[in-house]
Amino acid sequence: MKIKMTLLSDTIFGNGISIPGGEDISVLTDEDGFPYYKATSLKGIFREELENLLSWQEKSAEESKSMIVRMLGESGDHNLTDEGKIRFGSFTLSDTVKKLVKQEIGADKEAILRTFSYLRTFTAIEKNGMVKEGSLRSCRCLKKGLIFYGMIDCREEDKELVKQVLSSIKWLGTMRNRGFGQVKLEQVQEGKR
Repeated sequence: MKIKMTLLSDTIFGNGISIPGGEDISVLTDEDGFPYYKATSLKGIFREELENLLSWQEKSAEESKSMIVRMLGESGDHNLTDEGKIRFGSFTLSDTVKKLVKQEIGADKEAILRTFSYLRTFTAIEKNGMVKEGSLRSCRCLKKGLIFYGMIDCREEDKELVKQVLSSIKWLGTMRNRGFGQVKLEQVQEGKR
């Protein structure tokens, strides 16, 4: 299944690295500087939402666990060779977009990243309304409206459940509890990019 991810708000696909004197939270990029979202991160969010969906459907704990293990394996299991398990691909910008950006900008990784993101700063405020000393932070945010594509492979009989789970995923990435990372995930036809 080909999946389209649209960023409905500014989003942070954090890479876990801070740049001293620069960014406290940086964005995950490929070798060319293009942002992407890791397959393993989506798998974790998918697992959470699948558990929620099965709970809402009032499945027993045993039945839910059995379905989750059959579809995704044990938590932390990233073995992609298990027959019948759902396989997630990373979400990337379309090849067409990448090609056009490279034609326009060249191979400058920093310029490529700046095309799709911006640096945002924030700080903590004390109870008295003053800025908390030493609390200034900066993070690299992906711009609202970007579209990423990825693949999810699953058994035919699991496709409807997979689509239900994907439609329930509303937030991805870092700082979701602060309004970043609202997304829409939807299946698209193969060949559409």
